Amino acid sequence: MKKTQLLLALFLQILCFNFGYAQAQSDKVAIDIINKSIDAMGGKKLIESIKTLYTDSETKMEGRNVNWVVREMLPNKGSFQIVYQGRVVFQNCYNGKIGYLLNNGERQLADQEEFKDKKYKKNIFNELDFINPSLYQLEYLGEEIVDGNNCNKIKATLVNGFVQMLYYDKNTFHLAKSEKVLNAEKNSFSTTYYGKYKKFKDLTYFSEMRFGENDSAQVATITKLVYNENITAKDFE
Repeated sequence: MKKTQLLLALFLQILCFNFGYAQAQSDKVAIDIINKSIDAMGGKKLIESIKTLYTDSETKMEGRNVNWVVREMLPNKGSFQIVYQGRVVFQNCYNGKIGYLLNNGERQLADQEEFKDKKYKKNIFNELDFINPSLYQLEYLGEEIVDGNNCNKIKATLVNGFVQMLYYDKNTFHLAKSEKVLNAEKNSFSTTYYGKYKKFKDLTYFSEMRFGENDSAQVATITKLVYNENITAKDFE
């Protein structure tokens, strides 16, 4: 009886060790993939040197041509504008602590739930946060086809429980798709596709985003991207 108990205990220890080893291996694979994605963007030194990022994208909303203007500043400041015919018709911003809406030139407190993950953000480029073990746990989930291309699938779990699924092209290591888990029980995701990567100075970055699936998807094309220029903390006040 004692011998049986000892064998069972040994078996359970081996099982736990193997599971832990496999988990560690999966995490290492995931980290290696993200590091290669960072290299594909231009390298860790480059993206760590980027303190501000400005993008201007063209898209359509309710049949009208509009622009989405995004400003970001280390570590987690950000603003988003919808511009129609040269006029800002919507804007929200996060000053590093609190999120606001700007309505007819007046600042109003926004729903802080929309910014709850912002306080964990340490870098403009998410990949630098993904490889930070104090922020994210990564798990390699195998391969999946995205837009006809073989991709590596990674589950990224933020310390507050927020989950993303990331799909990196196996050949280029560029991010091809991300899924934000909105409701795990209902299998509800917010899906974004990334494509048409090109050079913006030394940075290689996507120039097209597609939100949603099939005919209902919305496409936005980045027409201007600059970094480390013309953005100050006042832009988020």
